[in-house]
Amino acid sequence: MSAEEALKAFYGALIDDAEELYDRAPCGYLTTAPDGTILKVNQTFLNWTGFGRDDLVGRRCLSDLLTPGGRIYHETHYAPMLQMQGSVREIALEIVTADGNRIPALMNSVLERDSVGAPMVVRTAIFDATARRKYEQELLKAKERAEESERKTRVLVQTLQQTLIPPQPPEIPGLDMCAAYRPAGTGDEVGGDFYDVFQIGPGDWVVAVGDVRGKGVDAAVVTALARYTIRAGAVSLQRPSEVLRLLNDVLIRHASDRFCTVSLVRVKRPNGSWLGTVSCGGHPLPLLARKGDRAEPVGVFGLLLGDFEEPKLHDREFVLAPGDALLLYTDGVTEARGSKEFFGEERLEEALERNAGSAKGLTERLLDTVLTFQDGLPRDDIVIVALQVPEPL
Repeated sequence: MSAEEALKAFYGALIDDAEELYDRAPCGYLTTAPDGTILKVNQTFLNWTGFGRDDLVGRRCLSDLLTPGGRIYHETHYAPMLQMQGSVREIALEIVTADGNRIPALMNSVLERDSVGAPMVVRTAIFDATARRKYEQELLKAKERAEESERKTRVLVQTLQQTLIPPQPPEIPGLDMCAAYRPAGTGDEVGGDFYDVFQIGPGDWVVAVGDVRGKGVDAAVVTALARYTIRAGAVSLQRPSEVLRLLNDVLIRHASDRFCTVSLVRVKRPNGSWLGTVSCGGHPLPLLARKGDRAEPVGVFGLLLGDFEEPKLHDREFVLAPGDALLLYTDGVTEARGSKEFFGEERLEEALERNAGSAKGLTERLLDTVLTFQDGLPRDDIVIVALQVPEPL
């Protein structure tokens, strides 16, 4: 064999290999005229669709193999983009097979022009996207399930939170009282802050404000346990410190590593005047503002509950005269974070001293001030309970 014959044989083999690669490629290949008429198609595409070569070449346009919606998209978007840009990539369409079934496909096309810029041919590569479509459908179903689960979780959170916070504070004859609860963030997670106000007997009331460590369902379980332990203990135990010791014992023996802080106040009206007793287990001390005087903490700070076998707890008595106000709160107030600093105790005391004369006014104004300080989005749960003795008319 001469050198010329050998060179021809070599190039002939290359051409045969290229044709074989084109025909058996792992994707479909079509060459179409500028008007869309199919000029050439590889065997892979024919195997996918079930058409014969004679069914397509010179007889059908690429758009003829698309669904009705796909044909509209091809005419209004695909073809115009190809003319303007010279190429289109990863367009998702469906190919209709010879037996009427549909194959999800990703199409990539390139428009070739002659030396003067006139369209010559369009070369299109088509990838079978069946597996990808199934994955996308499963992903969509998973997303829908997740959204439904999130919706149910929000409902559960709201329902659970409503069981931990009194829906409406009771009215106490002879004592003006108001309470506010604001969950952290968007309120889509159960918080650990709680409050409760309930009656023991005529003119005998208990007010509790607490904070369980953490958030979520586990914290809610401990919150419910704390709230109802306080209610049960206050019936038989006179002093707030005794009730808190009972709660501490229950938390120590509970299958949880969560502790809590509580400020517990018992107010009585034996002879027309309100007498109070306060005990605090790891919780911020209540603030007492007497008419015309500065607001000051009342009580003795004690150890948090659920962490020590014998926490030091103290009772401190006080008198609520007409015009006096008592404020109980959680650290979501004082530790509210602004742009540069915490809200702090000084701002809290100033808000209490500016009391306009009602527990509702004090509570609402304080809550609004704390929220504004944090640009309307609290970083932690907030509980505020205000008691005020009305002045005689």
